[in-house]
Amino acid sequence: MAEIEHFCDPEDKSHPKFSGVTSTALTLYSANNQMGGEAAKLVNIGDAVSSGMVANETLGYFMVRIQQFLLKMGVDNGRLRFRQHMANEMAHYACDCWDAELLTSYGWVECVGCADRSAYDLTQHSQATGVKLCAEKRLPAPVTRDIMEIVPNKGAIGKAFKKEAKSVTDMLAKLSLEQIEKVEADLAGGEASLEMDGKPVLLSKDMVSVKKYQKTFHVEEIIPSVIEPSFGIGRVMYAIFEHNFKVREGDEQRTYFSLPPVIAPVKCSLLPLSNNTDFTPLVHKIGQALTLHDISHRVDDSSGSIGKRYARTDEVSIPFGITVDFDSLKEPHSVTLRERDTTTQIRIDVDKVAEVIYQLSTGRTTWAVVTTQFPKFEAQETKS
Repeated sequence: MAEIEHFCDPEDKSHPKFSGVTSTALTLYSANNQMGGEAAKLVNIGDAVSSGMVANETLGYFMVRIQQFLLKMGVDNGRLRFRQHMANEMAHYACDCWDAELLTSYGWVECVGCADRSAYDLTQHSQATGVKLCAEKRLPAPVTRDIMEIVPNKGAIGKAFKKEAKSVTDMLAKLSLEQIEKVEADLAGGEASLEMDGKPVLLSKDMVSVKKYQKTFHVEEIIPSVIEPSFGIGRVMYAIFEHNFKVREGDEQRTYFSLPPVIAPVKCSLLPLSNNTDFTPLVHKIGQALTLHDISHRVDDSSGSIGKRYARTDEVSIPFGITVDFDSLKEPHSVTLRERDTTTQIRIDVDKVAEVIYQLSTGRTTWAVVTTQFPKFEAQETKS
């Protein structure tokens, strides 16, 4: 599991970055769609929030970020939807909740939950521990308020309750305004009665007093609401593997994983065309350059044909392959760079290949852009 706990003002759940994602389209399967037997619909998140389908901007913003993350990790957008919890499955404290579901061979599987859990978590923790878990919010203008609080006489309470005196004092500190008003009214008639751990606690006028005064506030305390995206890492990984397992068109024996370069464990293979020792210095030089660029790579100098070696690297999802051939021995030294999914290749200078693979592997450029910058490789000019 991996979770984000994002705290926000319960009275203002706008998000400063929401305006930048309002036009993002998500496949939403709302509670109304489910009740009406309708299919999921493609909706811009801005429209979904303004219509009330999604409860607020902060929840909508994180739904967009969840989608962006899943797509970047290799999830098929056509097999991703957000399903809203229906009333009979919504947690009693939740304002709204959507699950990112991914379609696999097991059907639609919940992989990420995104819930507005209101202020429930912090409220429960605060009540259980007696520790205030609140934030301060600056008021537009100072506000003067009437304050009423219990003032305990610890000496009298200690004499009356002995070992339980501290528990009684702690209980008094947690009383709400309504409870304090009731204590004041009861004391006017003689004694006030409260309950602690199921037992009655009788308080007299010499044990407690009620203090009233006015106080000017420049900030107010709020218990934040929490928006919680919760990721099932194992489920997401399984869906990514399913979505990216593919078969070459026209050849069912040639399978490959099309994992995005950013998450592929090995970014590049380095393949000398043959075991000719003339290739060794170039292979060593390119390997050093890849290492300096923090590019994970593997050298495959086995005796198999280059086509079979390409197929092996495709099966383990290596997105790029550098081939050192006989044209590479000519000045200026160049190599071919192959992309796994399209199997297309370009011819590129040895001194540039590591930087280009780094840009591709980190998502700073795309193969479509790279193919416009370097000549396409068609056939080797020099034969062995």
